[in-house]
Amino acid sequence: MDKFTKLKSSAIPLSIENVDTDQIIPARFLKVTSRDGFGENLFRDWRYHKDGSPNLDFVMNNATYSGSVLVAGDNFGCGSSREHAAWAIHDYGFKVVVSSFFADIFKGNALNNGVLPVQVSPEYLKELFTQIKKDPKTQIEVDLENQKITILSTGSSSSFEINSYKKTCLINGYDDIDFLISNKTEIEAFENERV
Repeated sequence: MDKFTKLKSSAIPLSIENVDTDQIIPARFLKVTSRDGFGENLFRDWRYHKDGSPNLDFVMNNATYSGSVLVAGDNFGCGSSREHAAWAIHDYGFKVVVSSFFADIFKGNALNNGVLPVQVSPEYLKELFTQIKKDPKTQIEVDLENQKITILSTGSSSSFEINSYKKTCLINGYDDIDFLISNKTEIEAFENERV
């Protein structure tokens, strides 16, 4: 995984609540096991019409908005536990998803796949949507080390919580195996003490 410490980016506002994993990546695209290529089908049924033409009313097809931060409505990632949803978000290029609530399994899958879910208050989420719609080029800074998200143009910020183990993994670019390997010396010393 890539290391994550701090990110400055514009954002795409997806002001829809209760976005489930089948909307994130429809079930018909789950037939492969490689993580590559899922981004092209992210929000497939919203991004494209049945004939395959782009739905120009969907925010991700609006050239006004861009960035590696997805600001989403409340209860993002609900529904089935498919890890493919996190794969699709990461493969598309999002590094951060901001919402006022995440489904637990989606949150875990996101963290395991290098996507930082930033949970903020409903009030701060509304402020983000308002600012992005007012100025689509609004820059957002996500500081993982200090667990803080900031709207740079206004200075308005909010703290967020993250599991300390997952924070360590993201900052160092570790998956679970990498984390164990990084602690090899301590593990061996512990084992030797028990012999």
